[in-house]
Amino acid sequence: MKIVADLNNNWRKVASTIYKKPGDSKIFGSVEVDITSLDEFIADKRRNGIKITSTHFFTLAIARALSTEVPEMNAFVRRGKIIPRKQVDAMVSVLMKDQQMGSVKIENADKLTLSEVAGLMNDSISSSKAGIENKIMQKKNIIGTMPWPFRGWLFSLYQLVSIKWGFSIPLLKLSANEFGSFAVTNIGSLGLDMGIPALLPSTNVAMVFVLGGSSKKPVVINDQIVIRKILSLGAAIDHRLADASHGATLFRHLKFLIKNPQLLDQKP
Repeated sequence: MKIVADLNNNWRKVASTIYKKPGDSKIFGSVEVDITSLDEFIADKRRNGIKITSTHFFTLAIARALSTEVPEMNAFVRRGKIIPRKQVDAMVSVLMKDQQMGSVKIENADKLTLSEVAGLMNDSISSSKAGIENKIMQKKNIIGTMPWPFRGWLFSLYQLVSIKWGFSIPLLKLSANEFGSFAVTNIGSLGLDMGIPALLPSTNVAMVFVLGGSSKKPVVINDQIVIRKILSLGAAIDHRLADASHGATLFRHLKFLIKNPQLLDQKP
């Protein structure tokens, strides 16, 4: 008999509180990219003791893109106005202890190198598995432990004051900038080929970026059919901040960095 996990753990309680029926305008986009050379680059790094993954690479690549190529996406909406962020912060979804989804925040991500991003993320994940929760997980658990309907009331108050009005809530240490510029989730590591992400109504992130599954596929290069490693990428973008043209610029720059991953070894 299969043992069913707790259907009402803290994360499920938080999720049922914050997610409502879709009503906001979003842009969804996806693309397949050739990561054959990137895969070799990552493998070479790991052989030399630098434990990076595709999640580390794309987290840094997106941060660099928001800093130099599409700064319009490094912003949030406050009281009907677009407010540029002072820095590029990344929020990365990771699988924590007890198979619950958690988040790691990387501040000033665009100013880091690949090894620095990997080190910060790995340290945060290790701390969580050791029972030390980061600030984002602490806030989720505060809401998750509250009885219904109080958690719904608290979230509605937070969303009104912090997300819509743009004010801070010192008691909960929450602000409109609390969760970073964008979010990254690697569903390929969970065995999923592709997915359409939610835009996280509990945050002011401009984009949620999804890494899907990768597999070997036949492609045509110089009129020859060759086998290459192909990765699915997807994104949900806040249409109040960006248009499809911004998404296209972002993906073009990511393709450039995929072909030149060594650039992320250098400080910007």
